[in-house]
Amino acid sequence: MALPDRHLFLSKRLVTDSGVSDGGVLVDERGTIEQIVTREQADKIVADSDGKIKVVDGGELALLAGVVDSHVHVNEPGRTAWEGFRTATSAAAAGGITTIVDMPLNSIPPTTTLENLKIKASAAEGNVFVDVGFWGGVIVGNEDSLRNLVKAGVVGFKCFLCPSGVDEFPNVGPEDLEKAFAALEGTGSVLAFHAELEDDVPPSRKKIKKKDPEEYQTYLESRPSKMELNAVSLIKDFVDKTERPTQRHELRIISGNVRVHIVHVSSSEVVPLLVDARKTRLAKGHEAWRAGVTAETCHHYLTFSADQIPKGRSEYKCAPPIRDKNNKEKLWEYLLEDKLDLVVSDHSPCTPDLKCSNNLEAWGGISSVQFGLSLFWTAASTRGLDLTSISKYMSSGPAQLCGLQNRKGALRPGLDADLIFFDPEATFTVTTEIIRHKNKLTPYIGKELKGVVKETYLRGRLIYKDGEVVEKPQGKLLLNDI
Repeated sequence: MALPDRHLFLSKRLVTDSGVSDGGVLVDERGTIEQIVTREQADKIVADSDGKIKVVDGGELALLAGVVDSHVHVNEPGRTAWEGFRTATSAAAAGGITTIVDMPLNSIPPTTTLENLKIKASAAEGNVFVDVGFWGGVIVGNEDSLRNLVKAGVVGFKCFLCPSGVDEFPNVGPEDLEKAFAALEGTGSVLAFHAELEDDVPPSRKKIKKKDPEEYQTYLESRPSKMELNAVSLIKDFVDKTERPTQRHELRIISGNVRVHIVHVSSSEVVPLLVDARKTRLAKGHEAWRAGVTAETCHHYLTFSADQIPKGRSEYKCAPPIRDKNNKEKLWEYLLEDKLDLVVSDHSPCTPDLKCSNNLEAWGGISSVQFGLSLFWTAASTRGLDLTSISKYMSSGPAQLCGLQNRKGALRPGLDADLIFFDPEATFTVTTEIIRHKNKLTPYIGKELKGVVKETYLRGRLIYKDGEVVEKPQGKLLLNDI
């Protein structure tokens, strides 16, 4: 639906790729950014418009590109009691997120075939307040479905190197990866990894089970950082030239031009391996973004450390786990050195009964989609970062990963006018009353955060303002005709 007229969004703190300035965003009737203008240009445009341009002036509020959260578990259909499209996207809109990308597991069926994608899309259609993209899934035996999913418009594929936690989405091994890489070669797609892999001799389960399961340290010992190192080492074998036997596996093909992405990096120890993998791709003349090897981390890894987690509070439980304070600081260091590429929520909710006090048995997932922007800014602002860091790590980075950079993720002519007015000085406290996602369980309850989203616009249309989401969902599904 077209806008009734052109719009001019103004701010004394306009945040673009080139910095923060006094200016505006001119939006055409299609909801597309027509021009980025200075204040002087804006004044002239208004004077010459004969009242035919609607002006939205945010004053001192910062004007930024809408956030793109490329790692969200919506869970509908099949586990809609955990989360649904209406609640997840309503929470996203309130948090300044204008695009989410849904992960392929935890819904029933998972997004591992074209038919399953159609079922997922049917559940989402007409029920999304923001735009929604979709990841496909790689599981054992579905390599013949991957190219059909690429044609349908999935942004890429997710796989697990350890059990996923749900029976419908089994983890894959080296032989399955060989088939997946072969199937995706030449498509331009990306294969994203949940990068945990147990040792041939894993931690003693009997020994761990004898410890207090309510203590967070017990859970932490069950998923040591060595699991992430094992997984990234295997992935690096694929990225390197691997037409020879390796210590752990015999790989028969190389990953070619398939992009590789590591989701939710928890252990800082894996980052040097990823840097080496990028160098390998660069040496081969790879021209894709970040040499075709990228990685993300999450708000919870940049906010919490293991020593802060109270006993029996499994709302902090996630996989991989939150690690120690030194690890958190190292993750920040790598992020600011551009050795990590983006920051996402990994919003993975469940019903309250699955968050029992036993950290070994409770569901592993943290709910945070509504608060990601403020979580990031709360920490980033204390480290001397400016507002451009939000757009870099939370908008343009995820958009680039998902192949949406020509539509989303920045304030630039030709892109969708997905905009937010943001008060970077204001603070608020997370309470259950303001939570919009379905189950009001999150480790952030009671935490004071810095930065308040005042208004959110999707393709130039207001979808959220001062605590209220517009009544009618206006989001689109970012898919081809299926």
